Amino acid sequence: MGRFRRAAAAAALATTLAVSSCGLESGGALPLAVGPGSIAPVPELEKVKITVGSKSFTEQVILGYIIEFALSAAGADIRDLTNIQGSNSVRDAQLHGQIDITYEYTGTGWINYLGHETPVPGATAQFEAVRDEDLERNGMVWVDPAPMDNTYALATSRKTAEETGVTTLSQYADLVESDPGAATTCVETEFNVRQDGFPGMAARYGIDPARVNREILQTGIIYQATADGTECKFGEVYTTDGRIEALDLVVLEDDLHFFPSYNPAIVMRKGFADAHPQIAKVMAPVSDALTTAEITELNRRVDVDGEEPASVARDWMVHKGFVTLP
Repeated sequence: MGRFRRAAAAAALATTLAVSSCGLESGGALPLAVGPGSIAPVPELEKVKITVGSKSFTEQVILGYIIEFALSAAGADIRDLTNIQGSNSVRDAQLHGQIDITYEYTGTGWINYLGHETPVPGATAQFEAVRDEDLERNGMVWVDPAPMDNTYALATSRKTAEETGVTTLSQYADLVESDPGAATTCVETEFNVRQDGFPGMAARYGIDPARVNREILQTGIIYQATADGTECKFGEVYTTDGRIEALDLVVLEDDLHFFPSYNPAIVMRKGFADAHPQIAKVMAPVSDALTTAEITELNRRVDVDGEEPASVARDWMVHKGFVTLP
């Protein structure tokens, strides 16, 4: 386990304990240094203390570091609180002022935080809906949505797809009805209970959840277990995960269009955003460059090649010319 990953694991444990007791700590220092590139120093952000948060899965940690490197190049004093366990913990930390900025997904905001059961069709419309309502209800500002879309999906091995003929979620629903034993499905805890996860998907596709043999596994384990096809015939995946291609998994088509758009956007409390309007200008070109293909490759480098998230994020920022090496 590399230095950054050990630090991330320790941070996750400390954060989980802090959330359950007296709140998050102030965070650690930026793990790698950067210099200005196309992101030049911004006088209004010079030495401004900014705490950046993220969830604990690979893509979120990478996105958190991307924010940190961008704002560091702009001159801010960055505190690192990436790798927080669970969406609700990140949200609570931000609402209570323990983190200042994060990348959050529009679908998560709309369904999990705002309590809607039905997504808004279209990425732009979904962003605008969550932006307007979260500002009005909770004083949260959403800006700079990225084009990448990391939605949920179910996947299976190519062998299982060929044996069962299942390549869509409607066909998966039929298999559950006709032969539940052939449809053992592995999911992680959050997906198992979220309305934009398994319960909502089952309702849309007419699946009786009681007929589905579900195994609860950690997210990272599900991909390999699904590829092996023994413990997991089907598994929950994120559509931007580099392990899908590396393991030759077949993503089931969401033919009834249940899963919402999950475009990440910069989220800040209104008071913080109003005090530092320069942040949205700094982050806009960075978000614009975060396509599905780009983030999938970054995820692959971490999850398949074993590189460190901080190094991968900085390499990408340097390659894009946003920052330079010191």
